[in-house]
Amino acid sequence: MVRFLLRLLGYLIVAAGFVSLVIDGARSIANSSVQYTPSSLVLSTAFGERINAWQPVIERNLHPLLWDPVMVNLLLAPAALMAFLLGFLLLKLGTPPEPKIGIVTRR
Repeated sequence: MVRFLLRLLGYLIVAAGFVSLVIDGARSIANSSVQYTPSSLVLSTAFGERINAWQPVIERNLHPLLWDPVMVNLLLAPAALMAFLLGFLLLKLGTPPEPKIGIVTRR
């Protein structure tokens, strides 16, 4: 059941990545320059002002360097790229295990 939910969520996030890629492509063609939607805009739209509370929590509880070089760059990355990475990671986690090849003769 968990694998099914992981795969379902993975497919939905990959589909959202394709939608974001098409929208960014259309916007880039219309403006004659490469433009993309940053992940911070998507997260602020989804979570509102709660995203601003993440910085002190990450700096205080985890590590201060985790926020500035890592999270800031992830928040500036294109939303389509982040959706593809997260979606494919969930799809990989939701795949059934490989069958074992061979016959076990010991008991």
